[in-house]
Amino acid sequence: MLLPAFPPRVGAFRTASMSFRKVTSDARADPTPIRWAIIGIAIAFLALFIVVPLLNVFAQAFAKGLGAYFAAISNPDAVAAIELTLLAAAISVGLNLVFGVLAAWAITKYDFRGKSLLITVIDLPFSVSPVISGLVFVLLFGAQGYLGPWLQEHDIKIIFALPGIVLATVFVTFPFVARELIPLMREQGTQDEEAALSLGASGLRTFFCVTLPNIKWALLYGVLLCNARAMGEFGAVSVVSGHIRGETNTMPLLVEILYNEYQFVSSFAIASLLAMLALITLVAKTILERHLDEGQHPRDD
Repeated sequence: MLLPAFPPRVGAFRTASMSFRKVTSDARADPTPIRWAIIGIAIAFLALFIVVPLLNVFAQAFAKGLGAYFAAISNPDAVAAIELTLLAAAISVGLNLVFGVLAAWAITKYDFRGKSLLITVIDLPFSVSPVISGLVFVLLFGAQGYLGPWLQEHDIKIIFALPGIVLATVFVTFPFVARELIPLMREQGTQDEEAALSLGASGLRTFFCVTLPNIKWALLYGVLLCNARAMGEFGAVSVVSGHIRGETNTMPLLVEILYNEYQFVSSFAIASLLAMLALITLVAKTILERHLDEGQHPRDD
C-alpha cells in the first residue's frame, strides 16, 4: 500500500489553511463595480468639501484682478496682521520646539512618578475647545482676572496684546512636537546614548551628535504641523486679542472682519495666503513622511 505524502491531519490542516486564504482573498477582492463606486464616492467627497472650496478662495481673491489682490494684501491692516501672525507663530513654534524635545526626552529616557500624568497633560489641548483655553487666559490675566490688578499696577499687558496671543497659540499647539517625537524616541531606546556616554561624551554632545540626528525628520515634521496650526488658529486668539485693528488682529481674525464688512476681495485675498500656507505644508508634509518612512524602514543596499 502506498503511504500518503503527509499524514491525514496535516493534509486536512493544509487544506483548511488554503481554503481560509482563498476566502480571505475573495473577501478583499470586491467586485469591480463596488470598488469603482467606493473610489468615486471618496473622490467626490474630497472634491466637494476640499478642492472646490479651495479653488473658490483663489477665484474670489483674484475676481477683480491682480491689482485689487495686491492692494488688499499690501493694506496697512493686512501687513500688520501678517507680521503679527508670523511673529506669534515664530515665538510659539520656538517655545514648543524646546518643550517638545524636553518632554519627549523625559518621557522616553527616564522613569519617574507622574509620567502618565505628563502624557495626559500633553494631550489636553486636543480635548479642550480653543475658545475655552482663551477664556482661561482672560480669567487669569484679564483686568477682572486673578492676576489682572497686579499686572495693571506694574503696567504689564498680556490680554489684548502680543503676550496673550502667544500664550493662547502655545497652548493649542504644544502637543504637536512632543507627540511626533515620543513614539520614535521610545522605539529607538537608549542604546545609542548609553554607548556615547560610555565612550566619554558629555550629555550635551550626546544630544547633538547622537539623539538629534536620529530624530531630526520627526522633529521637522512636528515643527511643520505646529507652525501650520499656529498660523491658522482662530478661537483662542479671538478671545485674547481684543480685535484691535492694526495691532492685535492675526490673519484669520482679519479674514472674518473683512468678510463681515463685505470686503470680499480683501477677505479672500488674505484667506488665499493661508491657503497657500496649507498647500506648502501639505507638500512639505509629504516629503517629510517619505524621509520618516525611509528612516524607519531602510532599504537594503
